[in-house]
Amino acid sequence: MSAETTEHNGNNPEIKIATPAAKRVRASGPILILAILFVVASFLTWYFTWIGRDLTDADIAKYLVDEKHPRHVQHALLQIQQRIERGDPSAKQWYPQIITLAGNPETEFRLTVAWLMGADNTSQEFHDTLKKLLADPEPIVRRNASLALVRFNDESGRAELLSMLQPFTVNAPANGILQSSLASGAQVSRGTLIGRIQTADNQLLELRSPLLGKVDRLVAANGSTLTKGDAVLTIKSDEQSIWEALRGLSVIGRQEDLPLVEKYASGAEPASERIKQQAALTTNAIKSRAR
Repeated sequence: MSAETTEHNGNNPEIKIATPAAKRVRASGPILILAILFVVASFLTWYFTWIGRDLTDADIAKYLVDEKHPRHVQHALLQIQQRIERGDPSAKQWYPQIITLAGNPETEFRLTVAWLMGADNTSQEFHDTLKKLLADPEPIVRRNASLALVRFNDESGRAELLSMLQPFTVNAPANGILQSSLASGAQVSRGTLIGRIQTADNQLLELRSPLLGKVDRLVAANGSTLTKGDAVLTIKSDEQSIWEALRGLSVIGRQEDLPLVEKYASGAEPASERIKQQAALTTNAIKSRAR
C-alpha cells in the first residue's frame, strides 16, 4: 500500500488502516463567474446608492426630479449643499427646484432643503422660504428651518429653538382608547411606533414618533380614553438637537431665555459635559449681548 498513507490503529499497532490520498477539488468555471458577478453587483449597488458619491451636473438634474427614489433626491441635495459651501456658483442653477421641494408633501425632502438653505445666507429666496417652513406641520422641518435661519441672523425661529430644549408633546390623532405605548426612557427614532389607539369602529391607529430622542414622560395610561388632541406622552430631544439649539441661541437668544439655558449649564437638567459646556457658552453670549 505504498501509494496510500497509513495510520496506526489505537488498539493494535500491527494493524494498519489505509487512508485514501486527499484529492484536490477544483472550482468550476461557472461557479467562479457567478461569484465574481455577485461581488461586482454588490459593489455597483453600493456605489450607485452611496450618498457620498460625487455627481455630475447631469446626474444632479436627473436625481432632483426622481421623486420615486427619495434617496436620489437627497443625494442631489447633499451635492448641491457641498457646492454651495465650496462657493461654487454652479449651485445656483438648482435654487428654483430647491424652493419647489420645500413645498413637497414628502417630509424627507422638506427637512433636507430646510437644512441646505442655511448654507447660502445671501439668498433672499432661501430666507423667505425658510420663514414659511416655520409653519410646517412636521416639527423636524420647523427645527431645521429655525436652525438655518440663525445663519441669516434671523430670530424668527427662536421659539422653535427653545422648544428643542423642552419635552415635545405627542397628542392623540383621534378619539379612542390607548391600547399600548412605550415606557418612559425608551429611545426612539423618527418613525418609531410609540403607541396604538383603538377607535370607536375598532380600528387601530398607529402613533409614531415625529422626532429622534427618548420618551420623557407618559401622560396617558394604557387603557385610558382619549379625545383627539389629548397629550399621550412627551419626547426629550436627542443630544445633537439640544446642542444645535443651544448654539443657535448663543446667536439669537434673549435674556428671558437664560433660565432655560442655565438649567443645562448648571446640571439641573441632566446632560452630558458637552451640553453643559455649550450651555455655559450660550449663557455668556446672551449676557454679553444684554450688556
